Amino acid sequence: MKFCSACGHAVILRIPAGDQRARFVCTHCHAIHYQNPRNVVGALPVWGDQVLLCRRAIEPRYGFWTLPAGFMELGETTAQAARRETLEEAGARVELLPLFSLLNVVRAHQVHLFYRARLIDLDVRAGDESLEVRLFKEAQIPWEQIAFRTVDQTLRFFFADRQDGRFGLHTADIESG
Repeated sequence: MKFCSACGHAVILRIPAGDQRARFVCTHCHAIHYQNPRNVVGALPVWGDQVLLCRRAIEPRYGFWTLPAGFMELGETTAQAARRETLEEAGARVELLPLFSLLNVVRAHQVHLFYRARLIDLDVRAGDESLEVRLFKEAQIPWEQIAFRTVDQTLRFFFADRQDGRFGLHTADIESG
């Protein structure tokens, strides 16, 4: 950050009074600019014993498989974001189930949240950010072509829980996306 979003003057990096972290502070209006992690929200859509994955049509990880997910927008809840992203990327309408995974990706300044979800129907199609969408049984998952560690971990949690016959909320810290 070089300029204040409030007044346009230069900012400097310093620790404000009463704080413990360096922040960008305006040299003119003294506004303190806090930077917070971004939420990536999505769903783990299921139809019977299959999960829906999207093959990415955008970078990063073009051509790799992922769960439908994306950045949460201002003015929406995490559940609204998960439904919106699932519809945008996979053309899929879902019934959201409880929050399933919360993964901290500290180096990327992100928190990834995935809801379990039931597909309402099989009327699915690739959106603008997907090359294709497909249902996969566990044995068919293209593990070596999963785009992000958060998706890989969420899928592994899901299949372990499904085998145990009960689903819980999972948290983890991921060193990279």
